[in-house]
Amino acid sequence: MERDLASIAEARMLARRAKEAAPALAELGQEQIDRIVEAAAAAATTQAEAFARLAVEETGYGVIADKVQKNLFASERVYQFIRPLKTVGVVARHDATRVVEIAEPFGVVAAIVPSTNPTSTAIYKILIALKARCPLVLSPHPAAVKCITRVAEVMAEAARGAGAPEGTVNWMTTVTLEGTEELMKHRDVAVILATGGMGLVRAAYSAGKP
Repeated sequence: MERDLASIAEARMLARRAKEAAPALAELGQEQIDRIVEAAAAAATTQAEAFARLAVEETGYGVIADKVQKNLFASERVYQFIRPLKTVGVVARHDATRVVEIAEPFGVVAAIVPSTNPTSTAIYKILIALKARCPLVLSPHPAAVKCITRVAEVMAEAARGAGAPEGTVNWMTTVTLEGTEELMKHRDVAVILATGGMGLVRAAYSAGKP
């Protein structure tokens, strides 16, 4: 199979897999979600230096020490910011206007990850998707597939160990522009988190759900 067709097929398969995981993920309570997010963040923190080394070796961009700090910012600072947030059930009451805010998952996230800051971006996108009870599919930049895959593997394993359903964290390994565009436009994808160059961002906006 040609590479672009293989990438499109993989995008479709992973989008469906994430969609299938969505109902079970949506049924989890706040304490369960918080345990999953905590486990994923802790796993990323433990591997922050290893992720940084992989990123520099694969992409040729950046300095390992700086990449470590960016990874830790995502796995520790971002985690600490989102940790107290309520994302399940009633999250706010406005008695004066008789309005109650109820959190519901948005759906499958297509997370586009660049080569310039691949591991830190993957970490934070996985964490915020998990916190929101949204399964996701990561689409790495072709020049950063290995390091982003490693982040996804580590965090997915930690999330599953803490109770996340199978198929919650997914990632493409055969990456082409055609495959990424298919992922963004797929009917099972609800929202796009795009980080990248102008061409990619333009493609994300044209998909109609950035």
